[in-house]
Amino acid sequence: MGVIERFSTAAVKPAGRLDFWNQLCCETLTETYVDTDVDGFRAEMWRWSIGDLAMIRPRSDASVVRRAPFASKRGERSVVLHFQHNGRSRFSHQYRQAELGVGDFVLSDAEAGYKFDLSPDHELLVVEMPRAPLEERLSSLSDKLNCRLPGTSPGGRLFREFLLSLWRQGHQGDGDLDLQKGISSVFFDMLALAVHGATTPVRNETEHWPLRSHLLGLVELRLCEPDLRTTTLAEALGVSPRTIQNVFAAMGTTPSNYILERRLARAADLLRADRCMPVTSIAYELGFNDSAYFARCFRRRFGTSPSGWRGDN
Repeated sequence: MGVIERFSTAAVKPAGRLDFWNQLCCETLTETYVDTDVDGFRAEMWRWSIGDLAMIRPRSDASVVRRAPFASKRGERSVVLHFQHNGRSRFSHQYRQAELGVGDFVLSDAEAGYKFDLSPDHELLVVEMPRAPLEERLSSLSDKLNCRLPGTSPGGRLFREFLLSLWRQGHQGDGDLDLQKGISSVFFDMLALAVHGATTPVRNETEHWPLRSHLLGLVELRLCEPDLRTTTLAEALGVSPRTIQNVFAAMGTTPSNYILERRLARAADLLRADRCMPVTSIAYELGFNDSAYFARCFRRRFGTSPSGWRGDN
């Protein structure tokens, strides 16, 4: 696997951040450009490769991302996957639009162009890949392009965890071509499984979509509050606790598990981004009342201690 590269606008003067980001985006994904009204635009990106998979994990302030149509120089058609890991976005392609919430994803013909309107709290997992291996596994791939594919099926949830595991272990296996080839093959298998599962109607998917969007945004907004739980979410949204539980059940999780997962994910990013901030301070800042409990949950989730994670990344 390739070495993970990290890029950030933090070291760039505010006036030059958007130009810097546009140059980076176009270099990373051909003909990709960003526009925003946010002063002092903030953004960061991690990128690496696994065999013939180009992996990108961007997040930024609210923005509009456009990718113009282009002709591949290699003559090989590509597909790009956008997986909504956090926040919300609106995808547009010609006359088709799709609203993406946490866990949703969309596949597009890379050369055909598209647009994303991204919320302030968004984070995406993006993979550009050759089209042929996916077509071998999905004969009806063209019918699945440019539309929202919910990740709430068992295959979708499994694929999400696989993507996150690639991110967490992206630095391992450098130079092992057989390992990279094997991971790439598994990736295509699991993506095909997720796409197939996404075509099966999910119970209450339409019913819960508007509420789910507001609910997940509220969780992100109040993630640092120690008393964040089912009842406080229900009170804030004016619905019953049972309704909150049903929304998360449709996503294959529970309110407490989802909140814990988001806190641990945020903690992992903080440990990497701010190496001087004490582990205990990170725990308390993210709503944990007990630093020892935080350490146990972190080890169970990532397989190492918070300090060990910081040292490895």
